[in-house]
Order: sequence, then C-alpha cells, then structure tokens
Amino acid sequence: MTEIRPRRSLLSLPGSHARALEKAQGLPADAVMIDLEDAVAPEAKAAARASVAEAVAARRFGRREVVVRINPLETPWGEADLAAIAPAGPDAILVPKVSGPDALVAVGSRLRRLGAPDRTHVWAMIESPMAILHIAEIASSARDVDTRLACLVLGPNDLAKASRVRLAAPGRAPLMPWLMGTIAAARAYEIDVIDGIYNAFRDAEGFRAECEQGRDCGFDGKMLVHPDQIATANATFGPTAEAVAEARAIIAVFQAPENAHRGAVAFEGRMIERLHAVDAARVVAMAEAIAARHP
Repeated sequence: MTEIRPRRSLLSLPGSHARALEKAQGLPADAVMIDLEDAVAPEAKAAARASVAEAVAARRFGRREVVVRINPLETPWGEADLAAIAPAGPDAILVPKVSGPDALVAVGSRLRRLGAPDRTHVWAMIESPMAILHIAEIASSARDVDTRLACLVLGPNDLAKASRVRLAAPGRAPLMPWLMGTIAAARAYEIDVIDGIYNAFRDAEGFRAECEQGRDCGFDGKMLVHPDQIATANATFGPTAEAVAEARAIIAVFQAPENAHRGAVAFEGRMIERLHAVDAARVVAMAEAIAARHP
C-alpha cells in the first residue's frame, strides 16, 4: 500500500496575509495551501514570496502538510517563486494552470536543480478545458519519478469560466463528466485528487452537500476558503468510527486461520472478498494517519 496521507481539508491562504498564515498554525486542517498566484497582487508578490519561503523553512505549521502554489513558470514571477520556495522544502509545490505534462516535467527538473528535498512533491491544478482533454497524460506523469506528481486539484471557478459552464447548476451537473474523468485518471495512476472550492462559504448546508457529493464521487478531500469549513470537510472525507470498526472486523475475518486460503467469506449477512480486506486496510490506515496528525 502506498503512503496514506490525510488530505480531507486543504485550506487556501493568501501568501501576502501574515495574520492568516499565523492563525493557520493552530487550525485542524490536514493541509494548508499558501497561494502566491491568484491571491497576491503583482506589486506584493516579491514580499509575499520572501515571507512564505521563511515561514516554510521555519516549519511553523506543525504536522500539517504545507503546499505552496507558485505562479506559472511563463509569468514574470514563476521562476523566482520556484527558486525561493524549493530550497525551503515544502511538502508540495502546486503548479497552476497545468494543461499537459510538459509543465510538470519542467517543474520537476527545476526542483532537482534547485536542491529541493526528495520529500517535496508536485501537485497540479486542473482548471482548463485543455487540462480536461489531456487529463490522462497529466496524471500519467506520476509514473515519471522526476515529475514528483502526487496529487491533482480541481479549479472549478477557472474551469467554469473558460468553458462557460454555470457553477450554480444543481448538483454541479454540467461539471460532473469532467470531475469523474479527473478522478478516474488519478485513480488509474494511484495519486490523490482534491475537489475544488465552494464559493459561498457562509452557506454551511450547501457546503456540506457538496462535500458529501465529492466524497461519494471519490475525491480525497476539498480545498477550502475559510476556516469554518474545516470541521465539515474533515468529518465528511474522513472514515467514521463505525466504518473503522467494520474495517477492523473485515481484516480479522480474513486473518482467521480457517479463512487463510479462502477468497470469499460470509460477513454479517453478506459475502465479502479479499478486495474488501484491501479496502478495509486502507480505511484503518487512514484513521491511524489522521489520529497521528491530530492527536
């Protein structure tokens, strides 16, 4: 089994907002995404870059996964972002506006040259029609260890704007084929995939419903724009106590000596196969990883 990392909640923070960065150090988000791109005005980018690099290098965010979204390499700020952030050693660099694997190859090669630690991964924002058309190629970059690709993140606002889709449509119906295609690509190449933001952060019920939809579709977590969303995302995308108890029971059934050579057994009125034991092991591993990160 590949490494299990809880990514139920990815809280987006503007890199130019020192108070928000400080407050995030005490929040129960699994991960923080410090943004140097859309959330930072051009005239503030240099100062934000320096302060974010310092905060990341100082390891101020505890056990939370720290992800920094840089500007695209082709902009006036992208190369400088990467040069400053890579040596600081974040858990991941989030590359915006990825439309094909070339951008990931370019970032991966620069990370190696800049001396980024091996534990620094690359995440890719999926936020354009071109990205959707090339989603399998983008996800397949994970097979090239030099790209360091570990996760895809949906950008619904940019995707909707570029495609003229209405995000307000019930249940995100127009987006569903693209969301499911992205999830399928991520699963095919064994990387994580995180659902995009829900804009109406004061609409708690709407947010909960979209989290539940994302969970049922197969997303690993959700990007958030406000701390008030963390508890709902964590509860929705994390395994319940009942699910963990059942998973442990399924594992125990297949570990019993009488079932050592059986491919399927009866369990609480239904038949389960060894693939269910594999799923159960992942549930238990996720619960243990969450407990270790948020004791």
